Amino acid sequence: ETKTDIDVVVGLDARGFLFGPLLSQALKCSFVPVRKSGKLPGKVAAQSSTKEYGSDVLEIQTDAFKPGAKCLIVDDLLATGGTLAAACQLVTGLGGQVVECLCIVELPELNGKNRVGHKCFSLFQLPGGCV
Repeated sequence: ETKTDIDVVVGLDARGFLFGPLLSQALKCSFVPVRKSGKLPGKVAAQSSTKEYGSDVLEIQTDAFKPGAKCLIVDDLLATGGTLAAACQLVTGLGGQVVECLCIVELPELNGKNRVGHKCFSLFQLPGGCV
């Protein structure tokens, strides 16, 4: 996608906060954080996620973007896909469109892309599932 195809960069707690704002600045669009439960002010939507080592509840502010917004979701690691899938559900639940998910590192043996349900791109793939 070109920069004009993205309205919002959604960064996942917490390392998505390192890359997300830089991408949103380069793409000239807004940045929206998805955080762990209880960290965001105002009215939020929540979604539980199951990860390889436990579970979490993620939240996004309900007025973070307008319905129909084209969103790029950014995280550092794609392992089992639980966190990214939950973020996608939050975005689509608010009427956003997930254009693509971007991760820095992917552990392909865990098949996380299959769980996400949206187009995913990773900069690096680590074979053998070792980090």
